[in-house]
Amino acid sequence: MLVYQDLLTGDELLSDSFNYKEIENGMLWEVDGKWVVQGAVDVDIGANPSAEGGGEDEGVDDQAVKVVDIVDTFRLQEQPAFDKKQFVTYMKRYIKLLTSKLDGEKQELFKKHIEGATKFLLSKLKDMQFFVGESMHDDGSLVFAYYKEGATDPTFLYFAYGLKEVKC
Repeated sequence: MLVYQDLLTGDELLSDSFNYKEIENGMLWEVDGKWVVQGAVDVDIGANPSAEGGGEDEGVDDQAVKVVDIVDTFRLQEQPAFDKKQFVTYMKRYIKLLTSKLDGEKQELFKKHIEGATKFLLSKLKDMQFFVGESMHDDGSLVFAYYKEGATDPTFLYFAYGLKEVKC
């Protein structure tokens, strides 16, 4: 199994159990998330609760909650929304921090294509949710989530160059 960690913080953000598609010249990974029900499993053993003195709501699980699989699996922490100015400030700092961690060829490709990826993200800014890794470190990579038109499940965006592949 492969786990993808934030290159700057070491937080686990994704694994190879989630398929991704490269977009924006390979700068971003697009990953489909899913809403899932989490909680105790109600097993129907075929008994008739009303005939056995059980109540109407027996078997109803008050502990079940709906979560997004990626957010839950990697314990992503939602952050307040950014306005355009805050996002540009974040991106300038992130680009500076990440560029210093990349080797020659990756660094050149990153510098060449990050502006296009930033513009793509800016175009969706008002529809985005923002997440960071479990450590909630300020300098870490952001994970973005939004709903494509008509979708009921979120789509996540990751900075590809900000991820480090680790074999488990």
